[in-house]
Amino acid sequence: MKIVAVANQKGGVGKTTTSVNLAASLAAMGREVLLVDLDPQGNATMSSGVDKHNLEYTAYDLLVDAMPLKEVIVPAADNGYSLVGANRDLTAAEVELLALEQREHRLANALATGFQYDVILIDCPPSLSMLTVNALIAAHSVIVTMQCEYFALEGLSALLATIERVKETANPRLELEGILRTMYDPRNSLTNEVSAQLHKHFGDKVYRTVIPRNVRLAEAPSHGLPALHYDRYSAGARAYAALAGEFVKRQGDRTSIQRPA
Repeated sequence: MKIVAVANQKGGVGKTTTSVNLAASLAAMGREVLLVDLDPQGNATMSSGVDKHNLEYTAYDLLVDAMPLKEVIVPAADNGYSLVGANRDLTAAEVELLALEQREHRLANALATGFQYDVILIDCPPSLSMLTVNALIAAHSVIVTMQCEYFALEGLSALLATIERVKETANPRLELEGILRTMYDPRNSLTNEVSAQLHKHFGDKVYRTVIPRNVRLAEAPSHGLPALHYDRYSAGARAYAALAGEFVKRQGDRTSIQRPA
């Protein structure tokens, strides 16, 4: 089982799009995938074809009430993966967790029973909050999504510092899985400059795959579908299929993703 947090404290950089589309692409490759929506906006839930307003249980119940993982999981429509959904109830978890024992470890404890999955992806909120800390402590690694723009490297430095602090104090196994460039436009000179800086400082931690700006990719969430099931031939769907292949290959270069016997 590999647990991966998809994170960036900046909003609008493709965290949810990546979480949903990587989940669908890995599922299409035969992996058993669980997507955990840890953002109170519930966008990953809606993008997975699940109505966040009609959920009986959400990530709130998992974190605050310590409800068993298997009771919170729902199928993500016909998209091939399973889901722990979220809605605005999760906003209250930020405050309520402060009064609970092991408040930073609630998600890690919950996901410890998820060994039927090859990959668990966590869609983090756009902030370095208690929810994000829970995700970082539960995860084996972090995928950072980012646009190649002026303030991107500064924000990346802050996030990496947080990851390092969590690694030193609470989760020694945590590592940077990779940096994913999203909404990528190679015609933009700034995009190319920032991309070159990323390669210079992070080397092979930068995914070769880039996610382009793509209309079909932007349209898919309104239909409750990943791009793979909305328009599999679109540039966005092909890019996330390539990312899934690169992700799996990286695991194979270390230790193959395998379910316990």
